[in-house]
Amino acid sequence: MTGTTTAPTGPPTTSVSRTPRQIWRRVQGLLLAVLVLVVAGITLAAVNSDGGHGRLDPRSTDPYGSRAVAELLKDRGVSVDVVTTLDGATGAAGPDTTLLVAGPNVLTPYQRLRLREATDGATGRTVLLAPGAPAVDLLAPTANAARSVPVAARPAVCDLPAARNAGTADMGGIRYTTDVREATSCYPHDGLPSLLVLPGHGTGDTVLLGSPDILYNDRLDQQGNASLALQLLGSRPHLVWYLPSLTDPSATEGGPAGEDGDDSSDEGVEGESGFIGLIPSGWLWGTLQLALAAVLAAIWRARRLGPLVTERLPVAIRASESTEGRARLYRKANARDRAATTLRSATRVRIAPLLGVSPRDAESPEVLLPALSARLTAPAGDLTALLFGRAPADDAALVRLTTQLDALEREVRTS
Repeated sequence: MTGTTTAPTGPPTTSVSRTPRQIWRRVQGLLLAVLVLVVAGITLAAVNSDGGHGRLDPRSTDPYGSRAVAELLKDRGVSVDVVTTLDGATGAAGPDTTLLVAGPNVLTPYQRLRLREATDGATGRTVLLAPGAPAVDLLAPTANAARSVPVAARPAVCDLPAARNAGTADMGGIRYTTDVREATSCYPHDGLPSLLVLPGHGTGDTVLLGSPDILYNDRLDQQGNASLALQLLGSRPHLVWYLPSLTDPSATEGGPAGEDGDDSSDEGVEGESGFIGLIPSGWLWGTLQLALAAVLAAIWRARRLGPLVTERLPVAIRASESTEGRARLYRKANARDRAATTLRSATRVRIAPLLGVSPRDAESPEVLLPALSARLTAPAGDLTALLFGRAPADDAALVRLTTQLDALEREVRTS
């Protein structure tokens, strides 16, 4: 024969080598989880790719955004500019301008004072959305903030043309009081209004709106919300939409926000102040979902008690190697007491059947010692101390004990 046989060159397989099917079964759950995360990320990116910016943002199409009212105002010839700095807001104040402050409660006292100075002598309109008591004290000192009430469909009940034309609207939130006789109060609850118009210099005025709900995208088409929003914000040809930002340099001047004790949660202002209020709602829901997923994963991967199962050992270990390994562990830990107990127990178990003693009585001195004394004609040493005595004091004593136990077992077997 001229052919040759080529020996296989691949790596040798062992008893623990995994088959492709086993590997696939172990990783398919992880791959599925990664796939779900990728699909969810792509879906969220696609849903949020519409340029949404956040709550009360005129560029956002989210339910709590305000793009719908901004587009309606533009259709009626009102220009809408978004500013995120105090300088941009104060510089835009003028007779032909409506300044909407979307977050008066997150402004610092310094920012509120500057804003008040810029708008106090202006003949334009200033609209404050749900200002709490500290914000009202600085931005509209002739008014006071009272306890809040739930937002609901409420009748206007006032002489303000914008409110009469709009009729019932989703109003509520913070209510206000004032001693100014020329002020106009609308949408009252228990006698206190949630819409208050304070007169200013000339044709200027300040509007306190107890709740921003009429400006949300998902509420604009309900009740008379759209009509009221358009009339309040469209009275001038130019609208400046001020969204306070933490990146505004003026926020670090004159002290941090909230040092004047502003707690808008007590006033019913939703998501306007505090660290949690500054976090987008999507991040809060995402964190909650991740925490729930972590809990479910922990429950899934947790150890569960069940019946014992047999597993193949990766290699065959000889008994002598196992014994030698355990002995080294005992020596390293100076566990002479455990080593002596193991040696004595093994000796008692092996000689018990030779003496006619059942294995369950091998640990009983009252049964084992009399049978052993009867078997041996002249026992060497104290059998009680040998089989049931104290732990050796040192390694030499442990070696002597081992020798004596071996001698005793040989004597029992040959007697």
